[in-house]
Amino acid sequence: MHIVRHRRTAAILTVLTLVTAGALASPAHAAGNTLTVNVGTPVRPVTHVASGGLYAVDTGATPPLEQMYPLRLNHLTQPPPGGQQLGNGATRPCCDGLQVAGKVTSAGAQQFFRMPDIYPNFPYRWVSWADWEAKVRTMVQARVGATAATNIDGWELWNEPDWTWNTAAAGPFTAAWTRTHRLIRSLDTVTPIVGPSHSYYNHNWMVEFLTNARDTGTLPDVIVWHELGNDDYLNVGAHVADYRAVEQSLGIAPRPISINEYASPSQVDIPSVAVHYMAVFERHGIRDAERAYWYEAGTLNGLLHNNAPTASYWAYKWYGDMAGTIVQTVPGSWLEGVASYDSTRRFVNVVLGGDSGNNTVRVTGLGALGAQVRVTLSRTGTGGRTTNQSAPVTVSAATYTVSNGSISVPVNGMDALAAYQLLITPASGAATWQQRYEAENATVVNAGRFSSGSASNGGYVGRIDGTANSRAQSFVDFLVNVPTARSYPMTIGYANATGATATHGLAYNGSAWSTVSYPPTSAWGSFGATVTTTVNLRAGYNVIRLAKGAPQFAGGTGFAELDYVQLS
Repeated sequence: MHIVRHRRTAAILTVLTLVTAGALASPAHAAGNTLTVNVGTPVRPVTHVASGGLYAVDTGATPPLEQMYPLRLNHLTQPPPGGQQLGNGATRPCCDGLQVAGKVTSAGAQQFFRMPDIYPNFPYRWVSWADWEAKVRTMVQARVGATAATNIDGWELWNEPDWTWNTAAAGPFTAAWTRTHRLIRSLDTVTPIVGPSHSYYNHNWMVEFLTNARDTGTLPDVIVWHELGNDDYLNVGAHVADYRAVEQSLGIAPRPISINEYASPSQVDIPSVAVHYMAVFERHGIRDAERAYWYEAGTLNGLLHNNAPTASYWAYKWYGDMAGTIVQTVPGSWLEGVASYDSTRRFVNVVLGGDSGNNTVRVTGLGALGAQVRVTLSRTGTGGRTTNQSAPVTVSAATYTVSNGSISVPVNGMDALAAYQLLITPASGAATWQQRYEAENATVVNAGRFSSGSASNGGYVGRIDGTANSRAQSFVDFLVNVPTARSYPMTIGYANATGATATHGLAYNGSAWSTVSYPPTSAWGSFGATVTTTVNLRAGYNVIRLAKGAPQFAGGTGFAELDYVQLS
């Protein structure tokens, strides 16, 4: 989202000259609220839904991979091959999706290519159908020819057509969608097509769009819209419910939902607003969501200034530290939060914010952590996108006695604009570093996440079947963080019901490929079997890939499902 884009921007900025934090200013007087975290009520696997951005990544060290890794980036929207867009006063095009593809993949993210950003101007200046279709051919052929590029999971056919599509010159957008969809599919039968990318959710627009797409056989693979108003985090649940009702009424199978622009220009850099979006996106089943591009490109959308963290960075870093399962949170007034439970380490990670004064976090379902737990409370600053914060502030650390599986933690003197973290661990015997990495928490490319009662943490990855090319190859990338450089034994939990030994390729940090063999097991989705291999890792972050197919790998044999990897 460029700063001049949105038709509501002027009104938003006028209002916010009067109230700095928008809707968050009023609840500053409403202390005494309780956020409830129910650790025993799982919501979904941790995939860091809200960790992404539009034009977030440029080439080189803008931003550095070392600052990207801790965020566990989920998804990005980048310009297409040869993109010429000059957003927000930029003097050169940036962030070409093919040029940054290796960096995006290394960070564990996937990306859409925003096709109309092949134009330099915004709003886009339509030339002709011949011009547009020639551009589409050039973009798609460039991607198809980039045989080493992976993690590109969508052509975003247009952006905010509700006000940027030139109907007078180009005809109705619904007809344009059909025509362009068919052209892309004639050139690339594999890469998903996503849209319609309206600037905000509108029931009537969605009905019109989906009816045409259904009737012409051009349904998007991922549905996209934007949430950019000051209070849009309040509306996400209603929008999702309405969209699902529209799908059902039209007989359309459920599509994943991407909110690939979120947060208004004045609120995008407020840590507590970020927490509100994290919470509602996780709660309402959004697949991925990306911070809007209102200001500078290549800064992870303001999480970095001069390649160093801002206050909001630490809220996303805490969110990035989540592993295992997202668990239920129940907000209290404007006190909102997102929480996870890592059953292997017995860690509960709560990120919260939105109210001022003295408030409480009540956490239930802690029986597995023991009779006493250690609770560390930290907070961000509120300095905005041009003020660096070198580290979060530790507010307190204390031991709590667990009563009936629950504790209540006071969070006093809250700032309504800051984000806070509660990290809850066993009082003794807490893990010093993460050793088990669940497959369903990893980067899953051309495969699927599934549930099983026998799987570690209840989830696994299956349908790791593709070998054809870099658009269809199937693999799972584990981003692991180890304390020292050395050789690590690595145990892999798996299932293989083919009746014969199956194989995957194994590579890490650009290493040569080796082979992992999986002897047959009793049934699909039934876990307990393991194999062990060895990986030589550097201190800090490493990417470990297990692949049925991947660039520079000839391809695995048979089929296997992945439960987890564990380093020891």
